[in-house]
Amino acid sequence: MQANGAGQGQESSELSCLNSAQNGESSSVGGTHSNGLLSSTDNGNNVGTSNGSSVGSEVGSLKKKKRLTQAEEDVIRLIGQHLHGLGLNQTVDLLMQESGCRLEHPSATKFRNHVMEGEWDKVSICLQWLNNRTYSGQHGICEHCSCRMKFLLLQQKYLEYLEDGKVLEALQVLRGELTPLKYNTDRIHVLSGYLMCSHAEDLRAKAEWEGKGTASRCRLLDKLQTYLPPSVMLPPRRLHTLLRQAVELQRDRCLYHNTKLDNNLDSVSLLLDHVCSRKQFPCYTQQILTEHCNEVWFCKFSNDGTKLATGSKDTTVIIWQVDPETHQLKLLRTLEGHAYGVSYLAWSPDDTYLIACGPDDCSELWLWNVQTGELRTKMSQSHEDSLTSVAWNPDGKRFVTGGQRGQFYQCDLDGNLLDSWEGVRVQCLWCLNDGRIVLASDTHQRIRGYNFEDLTDRNIVQEDHPIMSFTVSKNGRLALLNVATQGVHLWDLQDRVLVRKYQGVTQGFYTIHSCFGGHNEDFIASGSEDHKVYIWHRRGELPIAELTGHTRTVNCVSWNPAIPSLMASASDDGTVRIWGPAPFLESQEADGLNENCSHMDS
Repeated sequence: MQANGAGQGQESSELSCLNSAQNGESSSVGGTHSNGLLSSTDNGNNVGTSNGSSVGSEVGSLKKKKRLTQAEEDVIRLIGQHLHGLGLNQTVDLLMQESGCRLEHPSATKFRNHVMEGEWDKVSICLQWLNNRTYSGQHGICEHCSCRMKFLLLQQKYLEYLEDGKVLEALQVLRGELTPLKYNTDRIHVLSGYLMCSHAEDLRAKAEWEGKGTASRCRLLDKLQTYLPPSVMLPPRRLHTLLRQAVELQRDRCLYHNTKLDNNLDSVSLLLDHVCSRKQFPCYTQQILTEHCNEVWFCKFSNDGTKLATGSKDTTVIIWQVDPETHQLKLLRTLEGHAYGVSYLAWSPDDTYLIACGPDDCSELWLWNVQTGELRTKMSQSHEDSLTSVAWNPDGKRFVTGGQRGQFYQCDLDGNLLDSWEGVRVQCLWCLNDGRIVLASDTHQRIRGYNFEDLTDRNIVQEDHPIMSFTVSKNGRLALLNVATQGVHLWDLQDRVLVRKYQGVTQGFYTIHSCFGGHNEDFIASGSEDHKVYIWHRRGELPIAELTGHTRTVNCVSWNPAIPSLMASASDDGTVRIWGPAPFLESQEADGLNENCSHMDS
C-alpha cells in the first residue's frame, strides 16, 4: 500500500492543508475550483464561493475544534479524488473548504490542465518546476522518473503532430527532443517508423493509440501521476485501488475461498466482510463409486478435468466420465489384465494416454489409449524389475519409470528404452516443466533432480524419514511430500527449504498420495490411515476440514483441475468417493449436513 504521508513536516502545511484564506494560489489558476481542479460554474460564478462567509466561519470553527491528523487529511483527499472522478465537483469544493485541506498542489493542477489541453510547452515548464521542488526535505522526482515523464510527454506530442499531418514538426520532436534524451532507443526506432504511415487511421492502428484527444491524454496523465509524490498529486483512482486491495486481502484470508478472483468492485459488497461458506466447499459426499471389487489404490483426474481414472487391487483400471453440468461421474470403460493390481496412474499431457503401474513385485507397465481403450504398449525390461512409478515428459512423447529394485528408465511411447540411470531405488517420480529435470524420491529419504541430457544429478530435498510419495505444483515451485510417521510436508524446491508441516493426518508406512487443489492450488488434501480425508489451506498447518465416510485407509485423493469444487478419494474399503459442495436444500437442512465434515478453524 503506497504511503500518502509524504507531505508531513515543512511541506505538509504547504501542500496538504492550506485553506483559501491562507493560500491564494489555488484561486489564481484560471477556471479552477478552490480545490485546484477544473471547475464547473453556476450562473457564471465559481461554486467554491457559493457558501459565502458561512463556509469560512465553519472552517475557522473546525480548525479551533480539532486539527486534522495526516491520516485524516489523506482520507479526505482520497474521498475528494473519488468524488471528482464521479463529476461531483461542487461537493469536492465544499469538502475541501470545510476541511481546510487541498486535493493537490496548484502547480500539479496546472500540470494536469496543460496536459489535457495539449499545451506541451507549458507542460515542460510545469514539469521543470515540479522536478526542482523538494517534498518533506527530499527531492520530489528522481532523475530516471523525470526522464521517463519527459519521454512520455514528447511521445504524445510527436504522435499528435503526426496525426495532424505536421510531419516536419513531428520530425523536429523526434530528432531535437526525443533522441537527445537517450532514453529507450528501441522505442524511438519504432516511433520513427510511424513517419511512413499514410493516414491517421493507419497511425492509430500501428501505434495502438486512441488518437489525439481526451482519451489518450487521460491515459498519459495516469502514467505521469505515478511518478509524482502523492503529496503533490494522488496516484490515479487511489481509493479504488485501496478498496480492491482490501477485498483481495479478505479473500486471501478466507479459509474456504475457492473461486476465481474478480477485480471488479461492482461484483462485491463493500458494506460486508468477505466470507465463503463451508457449504460451497467440496466436503460433502456427492457420489460413491462401488464398481471396484477390491481395495482402490489410486485415483487421478485427467488434466482437462473431464475424466477420472481409478486403479484397484482387483486388477482393473476404470475410466469415469465427468458430466460438465451435474458433475456426476459415469463409467466410461474398464481396462483389464493388470495381474498384480494397479497402484499408480499417470495421464499424458494431452490426456490421450494413460500409464498404469503395479505394486513392488510388479515388473510390467501398461500404456493405454484412453480414447479407443486399446493397449498400445505393455513394457517389461526384466522379470527382476519393479516398475511402481511413472511420470510423463511435458512433450508427451517420452516418460520415465522406475522402482525400488534399482530401475530408472526413460522410454518412448512404444516402450523402447532411451536412457537409464543405474543404482537409483525409485519411490516416486515427477518431470518438471522444463522437460529436462526429473525429480525422484529414493530409499535414502531424499528427492534428487536428474538431468538425462547431461547426466548430472543433485540433491534437492532431504528428509529424516522415508518419503512415501510426492507431487509438485503446476508452477514447479512447491513439492508436497507424504513422509512416513511424519505426515504431509510442503517444500520449496527453488529455495530447498521446508515451508510447512501439516497437522492431523495419520501417516505410517502405507503409501498415501496427497494433492494440490482448488482455485490457484490454494488448498492441499491428503488421505490418511484413520479413514479420513484431510484438507488444509496451503498457508495454514491445521486442517480446515476432515472428511469422513470411508471405513478403511484412504490411499489417494485427487482434486479436479478444471472444477475447483470437485474432489475424489480412493480407499481400501473398495469405494471411490466424490466430494462436492452441500446439496441445494433449505438452510436449516443444509446446516445439518455435517456428518461428512467436521469444521476446524485455523
